[in-house]
Amino acid sequence: MIKVGIVGGTGYTGVELLRILSTHPDVTLTAITSRKEDGLPVADMYPSLRGKVALAFSAPDKANLTECDVVFFATPHGVAMAQAQELLAAGVKVIDLAADFRLQDVAQFEKWYGIPHTCTDVLKEAVYGLPELNRESIKSARVIGNPGCYPTTMQLGYAPLLKADVIDATSLIADCKSGVSGAGRKAEIGILFSETSDSFKAYGVSGHRHTPETTEQLQRLTKQDVELLFTPHLVPMIRGMHSTLYARLTRDISNEELQALFIEAYKDEPFVDVMPFGAHPETRSTRASNMLRLALHRPNNGKTVIILVVQDNLVKGASGQAVQCMNLMFGLEETTGLHHVPVMP
Repeated sequence: MIKVGIVGGTGYTGVELLRILSTHPDVTLTAITSRKEDGLPVADMYPSLRGKVALAFSAPDKANLTECDVVFFATPHGVAMAQAQELLAAGVKVIDLAADFRLQDVAQFEKWYGIPHTCTDVLKEAVYGLPELNRESIKSARVIGNPGCYPTTMQLGYAPLLKADVIDATSLIADCKSGVSGAGRKAEIGILFSETSDSFKAYGVSGHRHTPETTEQLQRLTKQDVELLFTPHLVPMIRGMHSTLYARLTRDISNEELQALFIEAYKDEPFVDVMPFGAHPETRSTRASNMLRLALHRPNNGKTVIILVVQDNLVKGASGQAVQCMNLMFGLEETTGLHHVPVMP
């Protein structure tokens, strides 16, 4: 059994990890940390886990994380890099759901996250945890930088087209929407029910921290310079993410050939569903699951291809993807513990 520790188990990605791992057949939940909730049974905070998780939260200095096989960080940016070296020295693998080990460009990290990177030696060996594009490296990794939610949709949406060199990489446009849970479990005016319900807004229009992360990874797929215009939006729902991606075709290609690029790219991927050409994937079709669904459109058979991508921002966009990486790191079947059917309605 894999002994698992979770740092920061009180937030939404933390409880998603608990939900998924509590029924994982090869995992023993060993430690869940929270300074504020030290001693509180997990099920008292999250009644949905009654009968599934018997642990109580413990302060970090009581958690004995070095006795785990892997530790997930469901924490604010900066926490994982402060503890990673000690854990690695003890033979513990690290999966960070924040941004500490996502960006290899330290200057970009410090610019967008506003804190110094204090663990650049570990960063150099960190592997970006998007299995569909980086599976073999994940298998042998000690440290995973789990992708952001928006970047997951953008990369999987654009990857087949960039690899086939059929689009202009300098004119990518991503129009993306996320449910309010993407902002985390915290008390802020902008994410209160009365502020978000019956409303819709864009944010980060002049620049968003997921842009450099996505661009850095997309650049690995093409010899062209990648230029991405990314605009996120907040929609009045709890879970779900919908990304509408635009790209300009650079050569003649039929709709059947475009569809074939995606089918071939993802034919063996258990968590990517390529829907029929012209379909309209809905966020509810992925709710509470690790599935990402996408579909292609080409208005008037013109030069623009549109990729619609949906996922649950807390599962494939965060905790489910992290468990997917853990399975690979420990030589398990990649889908283990992740066979959740989406919840509808």
